Amino acid sequence: MQVSLDALETLDAVVREGSFAGAAQALHKAQSAVSYAVRQLEERLGVVLFDRSGHRAVLTPAGAAVLDEGRFLLSRARRLEWLAGRFAGGWEPRLEVVIDGVLPIAPIVEALRTLGTDEVPTHIQVRQEFLGGVQRRFELDGADLMLVKDYRPAAWLVADALPEHELVLVAAADHPVHATDEPHDLLSLQRFLELSVHDSSDETLGVDTHDVGGARVFYLADFHGKREALRLGLGFGWMPAPLVADDLATGRLLEVRSRAGSRRRFQPFLVHRVDRPLGRAGTALREGILDAWPRG
Repeated sequence: MQVSLDALETLDAVVREGSFAGAAQALHKAQSAVSYAVRQLEERLGVVLFDRSGHRAVLTPAGAAVLDEGRFLLSRARRLEWLAGRFAGGWEPRLEVVIDGVLPIAPIVEALRTLGTDEVPTHIQVRQEFLGGVQRRFELDGADLMLVKDYRPAAWLVADALPEHELVLVAAADHPVHATDEPHDLLSLQRFLELSVHDSSDETLGVDTHDVGGARVFYLADFHGKREALRLGLGFGWMPAPLVADDLATGRLLEVRSRAGSRRRFQPFLVHRVDRPLGRAGTALREGILDAWPRG
């Protein structure tokens, strides 16, 4: 059985215009052509679509069901035509972005918000990994962009250096790490339980050089979980400064006094591929992230 979109469009026009004559006028066809198209559709489906016993053709229950499904198919067909036109204009069907969880999500969300208001047809997937897991996922998935704390340069990668990001060493206000007035050295810090977020690469491609490296370490799934554990006084650890700014302002978390310093800065990178140039969505997302990234 073959049902053409033209036949479904004719059925839709008859119901929408209220008559075969109205449908003929709307479709710029002869009324006989409209009647024939509906008859052909009835024969192919094996159902009666209209009750023609009165002065005016009325949809049968089967006709109403067919019309409902037909309109769904027509809407999908029109969506397909729209997508094809957009893709022909340089929009990618799919875009994948991998980000390091230590970095702020707000610039990505802001860039996505702009794309969302522009009716971009691209399906965008954002994945979160940590340390070496970011580049590992980027390469395994053949992703398009990665926002990364550190990465292995290669000839097929192009990187935009972003303004520096700050980490701060913190613990809950009542944590014993604050008991001394003297700054901690590395050995004294290693006496306390450290909280960390583990490299998500299964090949341990990255090592977090900011970790203290003591024998007692608990690994949390992400920095939001780590923040909650820090607030509960479970241990101490490095955190993205913007994520704990409110806790530091209220005194719920305090900076840990350390001879090596309680604040460190690093430069993140927004990386894309040379071998697969970004399309319109990727280019717009990259530019949006660069524009939205906090300065200093």
